[in-house]
Amino acid sequence: MFNKIVLKKVSIKDVANLANVSIASVSYVLNKMPNNRISESTANRIKEAAEKLNYRPNKIAKSLKTNQSKILGLIVADIANPFFGKIAKILEEEALKIGYTIIIGSSGENNEKFDKLINFFIDQQVDGLILAPVENSEKSFLKLNQEKFPYIILDRNLDGINSNGIKINNEEISFEVTNTLIKKGSKKPLLVSYETTLGNLLERDFGFYKAIKENNIKELESIKVKIDDIQKDVYAGLDKHFNGDNKPDSIFFTSNKLAFSGLKYLLKRNINIPEELQVIAFDESEAYELFPVEISYVKQPLDEIAQNALEMIINNINNKNKVIQNKELCAELILRESTN
Repeated sequence: MFNKIVLKKVSIKDVANLANVSIASVSYVLNKMPNNRISESTANRIKEAAEKLNYRPNKIAKSLKTNQSKILGLIVADIANPFFGKIAKILEEEALKIGYTIIIGSSGENNEKFDKLINFFIDQQVDGLILAPVENSEKSFLKLNQEKFPYIILDRNLDGINSNGIKINNEEISFEVTNTLIKKGSKKPLLVSYETTLGNLLERDFGFYKAIKENNIKELESIKVKIDDIQKDVYAGLDKHFNGDNKPDSIFFTSNKLAFSGLKYLLKRNINIPEELQVIAFDESEAYELFPVEISYVKQPLDEIAQNALEMIINNINNKNKVIQNKELCAELILRESTN
């Protein structure tokens, strides 16, 4: 119908002229706005003209008009962590379905980088932020609250920060993990966890200690790991236990990264699992496949976390005065060969 057009910077007016309609009609059709006066044949002619001209809407102009960029910022603690990598992928796919684009940043568990990423994303005119907090990042959230900028907290929680957020039942599922190890015969369960102030990780510790207390088990000295020295601290802690007389007969690793370092250690020491030692890890990981025994793990509902996070941030963007909402989703204990 139309001659091939030489590529150039095309405006909405060019599309209107080629289709022989008004600019308003082009806007209605390409922005999928309801207008009963535009016939199907006219709408098709507008779409064909836009395609022939290789027309791309001016997103900056559109965002100024609608006051929305249709861009969301996602800041995770460590994109190399399979948990955050999978969450980011699901969020990206789900956001596209509703017309949003997600830009992703990784703070590397550093509060200064976390704050810089927030400021950078806001400068990029994102409509809202999905944030996995790091330690000592409270000031960043207080500033966001003061500015009433739309955001939600993902996976983690900070004391004193009142905000929308999604997390799992960390204490409850960790209690179940520890109780399961005890019911399967463990008399000396060992906890390997982080030295941290982050609420979600502390809740995993609480669940472990609660089960120990309720079952009248004598507590072994837990291994506390610094987040920037994981392998060194895990190896040193396990050395202390396995070179002594009071060896553990089960271990609960409260993250996949802790588990990976711990499993490497156990392989080097030729410790038989589950005959000598039962193991359960928090989060699944493809790295577990390198281990000769299938590892029992806590499975987090990644799809549900991502979908709820997306729904919550969109509601926050569209209704900034909405009542604070926190959702707690249920994780699942998956038992494999590493438990008797």
